[in-house]
Amino acid sequence: MKTNYIDIHCHPALKPYSKSFKYSPTKKNMLDAGRKNSIWHYSPPTVLEKFLNRIVTLTKFSQTDLTTMAMAGTKTVIVSLYPFEKHFLTKPVLGWKGLTEVLVNLAASISQKRIDYVNNHEDYFKDLIDEYDFYKQLDNQVQKIGGIFYTYRLVNSYAEILENKKQETSTKKIINIILSIEGGHSLNTGLELNRDTGSPDEVLANLQKIKNWEKPPLFMTFAHHFYNELCGHSESISIGLLKDNQKRGMNEDITELGRKVLHHLLDDSNGKRIYIDVKHMNTRSRKTYYKILETIYSDVPIPIIASHGAVNGMRSIIQWNETNFPESTQFFNNIDINFYDEELIRIAKSNGVFGIQLDERRIGSKKAINESKIWIPNKRKQLKKKSLLVWRQVEHCAKVLDKEGLFCWGIQTIGSDFDGIVNPIKGLWTAENIKDLAEEMVHHATSFISSYGEQLQPFNRITGEAIVERVLNDNAVEFLKRWFK
Repeated sequence: MKTNYIDIHCHPALKPYSKSFKYSPTKKNMLDAGRKNSIWHYSPPTVLEKFLNRIVTLTKFSQTDLTTMAMAGTKTVIVSLYPFEKHFLTKPVLGWKGLTEVLVNLAASISQKRIDYVNNHEDYFKDLIDEYDFYKQLDNQVQKIGGIFYTYRLVNSYAEILENKKQETSTKKIINIILSIEGGHSLNTGLELNRDTGSPDEVLANLQKIKNWEKPPLFMTFAHHFYNELCGHSESISIGLLKDNQKRGMNEDITELGRKVLHHLLDDSNGKRIYIDVKHMNTRSRKTYYKILETIYSDVPIPIIASHGAVNGMRSIIQWNETNFPESTQFFNNIDINFYDEELIRIAKSNGVFGIQLDERRIGSKKAINESKIWIPNKRKQLKKKSLLVWRQVEHCAKVLDKEGLFCWGIQTIGSDFDGIVNPIKGLWTAENIKDLAEEMVHHATSFISSYGEQLQPFNRITGEAIVERVLNDNAVEFLKRWFK
């Protein structure tokens, strides 16, 4: 099947922006795609790089540069601005501070100059502004790929996307870029590992500056890897030597400063609402946020967004050790950074969206990951097994929502987290492999409808191809039509 997939969470600029610190002038987004500090720089995985990823999970290659997205047929993408957090780097390990720098550089494939900058700066907000500017530098600049002229445009509404579509021809293509932000620390909080540093006046002033941007973000991921003085975060770091840096704040609720920021984000009297993405919030903070929506915002339509997540198969934040689907829970990663069935229902009832993260650390249990491995190289067999990890996420959402009498194919999308610090699903290396995922997903979806369809509500009995179209494109389109105004 052929479809133009929409990714609701990825980081096309993380590698090129980080590499730009090696050159003079720094932070320059080059139009020359041959330069590593160009957002158009194309560097697909080599055989050696795939081997290294399989063995030590290093992702040195590019996954969502703009050339890759052009070749994947991407029309619209939600990119995440992310000021790299200092606490990946600031704590000595085994008596050597440089060890964390080596580990992070290997995992993220950035540059030593970028690491030096992160270590020394004292303003996450300035770093956010600089990455925003990195995108703006080549906004509407032309790049020729395979005889077709491509450009990307930062857009401010779904109406702009429709207008850009009208301007396309067979030789002129436009990639629409919607901004989001990952991590409330972007407002300049959480600079120190063991003490609060955020100034409420500065934080709220920075947030208002974001709301005044020409192209403000659609949503903000409220938490991230480390305590940001706004709310508690979930455990997320798999590098064992860095886990201690995460401990502070993991059990915290939404703080007083966090509540002020939350209300300022959702206030539409001071600019467009910036919606809240609940990924990375710990369960205590998520529970509080849902309560705030049920009380203070009970009459205000606000979507619940999980931009890049996975299900854990368990019933709810409260009933965290109980499941309604014991036959499938064995295949999911039962961690609280992943999402509970009750949260999927909330997302659906709020007309929100659930982006499925293409990261092997999140998407399946050890059993599921082990069963998905193949030992004799065979692309098609590998894709069949690996796509099943993604399909199970789609299927579980559907079973949960159908049981509630809801349309069960309307929240699932792709939130790959490509070019973030992810361990990609083997075979689904980059955006170009989404077409392979689509083909295999249709087989899984068709088989499910054939074997299980009679147990679904009549309005949920749609074709396998229609299901996959919704996951890769249509659900994100409906979300943007409703909320990106």
